[in-house]
Amino acid sequence: MSQPSMIHRYKWYELIGIYAGILLFLTFVLAPFVEGFLVSLKPLSQLFSSPYRFIPENGSFAAYRTMWTSVPGFGWYIFNSFLISGVSTIIVLILVVPAAYAFARFEFRGSGLLLGAFLAVNMFSGAVLLIPLFRLMRSFGVLNTYFAMIIPGVAFLIPSGIWLLRTYMMRIPKELDEAAFVDGASHFYTLRRVILPIAMPGITVVAITTFIGSYAQQFIYALTFNSKTEYMPLPVGLFAYFGRQEVVWNELMAASFVGIAPALVVIFFLQRYLVSGLTAGAVKQ
Repeated sequence: MSQPSMIHRYKWYELIGIYAGILLFLTFVLAPFVEGFLVSLKPLSQLFSSPYRFIPENGSFAAYRTMWTSVPGFGWYIFNSFLISGVSTIIVLILVVPAAYAFARFEFRGSGLLLGAFLAVNMFSGAVLLIPLFRLMRSFGVLNTYFAMIIPGVAFLIPSGIWLLRTYMMRIPKELDEAAFVDGASHFYTLRRVILPIAMPGITVVAITTFIGSYAQQFIYALTFNSKTEYMPLPVGLFAYFGRQEVVWNELMAASFVGIAPALVVIFFLQRYLVSGLTAGAVKQ
């Protein structure tokens, strides 16, 4: 006899409380995005009107058309952001996958201390290390290039990627490795042929979180390590709206939504891999 699902074990008033809590949480999370989108539809004259109107009157997508001319090269800024985030994600995955496999499968002296050091790296803000990073970028000769924004981003994203993927790989039975070794497979062959196909949901999670992290931290590195317009990412392009005597808020909101829309589309189509990667191994088979 099949048992009822967990949600059906609650009484009606408990379900009301659960759904009310979820609705309240989503309201606080989504309200800024909804308000930002409505601001992008409003004429500039309505933004500071009194009383304030939440729903725009005579709303239009005019700000989405004019923003492309307000900041020259806006489309190039979006391309730069995706290029920097994409390259950073690829480099992180190339380094994180074998490192996570090594920490998950091998016992060696200092592994715990090294993992703790990786975790400590994430406790430092990038702003604290800007001056040393600037000196390093200058000594490497990569200032005013894409690498000036890629290298620091990769350095700060690798530790979290190792921790996340290591935890996932530790849930993969070691008997699979042992069976491959009995057949004469090397560690590299086992990683490539046995572990990687099983660990793809976890690798997808690391790729998505790395891409989002790289996309979010471009502003401070771009302002510090780059002064050439052709290498500027999207956050700096949005910052150009604040360089005027007044801030055109509707165009700024429109540009923000256009900038994040491609990333949201990618996450939307990969969300099933993200969910499966986060929940895999949570239930013991």
